[in-house]
Formats: sequence, C-alpha cells, structure tokens
Amino acid sequence: MVLDYIILAIYALSMIGIAIYTRNRSKSVNDFLMAGKKGLNGWMTAFAYGTTYFSAVIFIGYAGKFGSQYQLAAIWIGVGNAIIGSLFAWMVLAKRTKLMTHRLSAKTMPEFFEKRYGSKSLKFTSAIIIFIFLIPYSASVYNGLSSLFQTVFGIPGWTIMIALAVLTAIYLFFGGYFATALSDFIQGIIMLIGVVLMIIFFLNSEQVSWDISTLNWFTFGSEKTGIYGDTVSLISLILLTSFGVWALPQTVHKYYAVRDDKAIMQGTIVSTLFALIIGFGAYFVGGLSGLFPEISGVSSDYIVPEMLKIVIPMGLMGVIAVLILSASMSTLSSVSLASASVIAIDLYKGKINKEASDKRVNWTMRILCLVFIVISVVLAILNEIYHISAIAYLMGLSWGTLAGCFIGPYVLGLLWKKVTKPAVWSSIIGSLVLTVILIFVFGYDINGWNCSFGTAIQSGINCSPMIGVICMAFSMLITFIISLITKKPSEEIINSAFADHNEKSQVA
Repeated sequence: MVLDYIILAIYALSMIGIAIYTRNRSKSVNDFLMAGKKGLNGWMTAFAYGTTYFSAVIFIGYAGKFGSQYQLAAIWIGVGNAIIGSLFAWMVLAKRTKLMTHRLSAKTMPEFFEKRYGSKSLKFTSAIIIFIFLIPYSASVYNGLSSLFQTVFGIPGWTIMIALAVLTAIYLFFGGYFATALSDFIQGIIMLIGVVLMIIFFLNSEQVSWDISTLNWFTFGSEKTGIYGDTVSLISLILLTSFGVWALPQTVHKYYAVRDDKAIMQGTIVSTLFALIIGFGAYFVGGLSGLFPEISGVSSDYIVPEMLKIVIPMGLMGVIAVLILSASMSTLSSVSLASASVIAIDLYKGKINKEASDKRVNWTMRILCLVFIVISVVLAILNEIYHISAIAYLMGLSWGTLAGCFIGPYVLGLLWKKVTKPAVWSSIIGSLVLTVILIFVFGYDINGWNCSFGTAIQSGINCSPMIGVICMAFSMLITFIISLITKKPSEEIINSAFADHNEKSQVA
C-alpha cells in the first residue's frame, strides 16, 4: 500500500515539474494553444491524440459496462477505434486540416467554420455548443477515476476528483498545449506499460486460466432488448467511438499543431499502434468480467475497479492507478483547452472585445480553463451523489451530440468545395433537434408510452451510442443534400480555403 502511494506521489510531482519546465513556453495565444509556430513532431502529436482519445471512461465506464454485456466481443470496439478512429482519421483529415487551417489562420473549430463558410454566427453558435457539451464528457472522466480510487484505495470520490482537477489545472494553466503534449507523451508511455502489465496479470490469474475460451467473441444471434439488440448496439458503439473523434474539437486540434508532412506520417503510424494496444487491452480486460462471479450484481461503473482489486497485488496497484490517472489527465487537459479556447478566441476576442490584446486573450484562456475544470468537477460530484447517469452514457451523449452537429460540416468541408452555409446550419440545428427527439422516442419505446417523463429521459440517454450514430449519418447526409440545392460559396471563400494544385501541402 505504501509503495502505491509513493508511485502516485512521484507521478503528481512529475506533472507539477512539467508545469514549471514549460511555464515560459506559453507567452502568446499561439504558444498556449498551438505550442508555437513550428508545431509538434509526429510522436508527440500522436501520443497527444491517443491519450486524448482514451481516458478513464474507456478503462472504467466503457470496458466495465460493455465488457460485461458483450464479453470479449467488446474488443472489436478497440479494433474499430484503431483502424477507423486513428488510421483512417489521420489519413483523411490530418494533412487537409493542417493545410486548410494554416491558410485560414484558424486556431479553433468555430474559427474554422467562420472562415470556411463566411459566417460569424456559425462561430458563435458552434462555440457555445462545444463548451456546453464538453462539460458532461469532462465530468464522466472525473467520475471514472473516482470509481477506481474509491473502490481500490477507499478514498472518497470527491477527494480524488478535486485533487485531479487541481493537478490538471496547474500544468495546463502554466504550460498550455506544450505542457499538455509533453505530459501526454510521458502519460502515453505509462499507459502502454500499464496496459501490458494489466493484461499479463489478468491472464495469469486463477479466475481466467483457460476459461477464456468459454467467452463470446461475437454477439450475433443475441436477444433483442428494447429498441435494438446486442449486435446492433455493439456496431453502434464501434461507429460512435471510431467516427465520433473525426469531429471532436479536442482531437481535431491535434492536426492543427502537427509540424509537417513527415510528422503527419509518423503520427498516423504511432497513433494507430497506440490505439490498437490501449483499445484492445481495455476491452479485453472488461470482457473477462464474466469469469469473476465475485462481481456479480456490481454497478457497471465499478466492475473494472473490483476486478483490479482481485487480480492486481497491492504494491503494483499504484502502477495501474497511474495508468488510468494518466489517461484521465491527458483527456481533461485537452478538453479544457478546447473549451476555453473557443470561448476566449471565438466569443471574447471575436464578439465581446474585438480589440483585446494577445496578452489579454491569453490570460482569459488560462482563466477559462480553470472555470471549465471547476464546472466539470461540480457536475461530476453531483453525478456521484445523485447518480444522474452512468459514466459510459455521459460520454456517449457528449460525443454523439458534438459529432452529430459537426462531422458533416467539418469532414465534407475539408473534402468538397461546394459545401454551403445553409447546409452547415441544417446539420447543426437538425442534429440538436434530432438528438432530443430520439431521446424521447427511445426512452418511451423501452419503458412503454405510459412511463414517467424522468424514466423515459434516463432510458433515452442510455441509448446515446445509437442516437449519436444516427445523428452523424444525418449530418453527413443533410450537409451533402442541402449543399447540392443551395447556392455554392463565393470564389473568394473557396480560394481562401483550398490550396492551388501547384501549392505544396507541407507547411511548417
């Protein structure tokens, strides 16, 4: 037990050390948000992308909930994340995003929408949506980590949430994106080592032995529950978690700050391998839950922590705790930075005080990072007290709504010159309305149309993976259709966004 706490203390001190080391690397807005003019190399960007992608939610919420539901078939979520969410995402988006944001001088996704489609209203609306819907995602990360520490170490959940918030706030406030990327690199290495150790311990445990062959690797033929069956549910999770990151501001931001074409090639390979190891490892462990009768009846948020307490010897639990702590802190810092930047740059500088100096905007962004962290912690503590929703579904709702609003305008906007402003508005407004409608429809379908309003809402939110996939498909389709029937953008906008055929894509 003492060794566990020593490991945790060393980790916390190292994060504070990074804040001190990088405190002079974030003097301007560009430094704080983009790590300077040159950007980051492929390895650091890939680790920043991967550690933002995978947080405590995947290790605790998703692995526990869906591992117990689908057994080893849940590993296909991790495989999908590696192939679609990392490999294909980098191949399709990275170079195009780097080039277009460089040409448009866009530092955030709302700023990209403003300059790509010539609309300040789009910037304002998308900034508000991003800030609001990243809060439940951030809260779900805090809840995931508190479940681990509360179960394994007996530490009250609210205590670890506040400690995590303070630690994240320190290195993010002082170091900005460079501090985040440097810590992500270190945390990514910790995550890789921790996942490998975790798999080894589980495979060598008495509960697992050779019984692994009795677990299901596929969900075909499963019984229908509610509005859709296990097979459709699993496919929807793969699609949500793999395609959702194509339009999340905190992951897309990594492409803005990658250094050049060589770094993009490195990032593509490294991020894919990272996602494959982490995704497979997390869902593999969660899928073994059927071999542990001791955890029967345990809430989905506590399945993995209870398994870890059984399998991992005290003295090495600190390593696994640091693994999940690393995954959480990297995600929280990226989410906080993405949220704070859209308010500071897109609302404060763009609408409230257009004459604000770079120094003022920089400080505003730092303060807003702290504000976002405080709001997220408060929501997470309320969720802990009142059990508002399961961890996995808080994340699903956040991902689904954001991706549903933005995946069409962002992805098609990179690939196709004819995407129009009305098409973007149709995607954003339509996806928000569709999300609300589907929550009601799914909720009442599962419980019957005579159930209470609160029960229907809760059950509807629990269907967030399917809702998110439907909204993403809607976004792509409506963006394409409306663009075909509305007036194409002006030549000025098109020329400013798309590179000439003779222009090199490599920008530093």
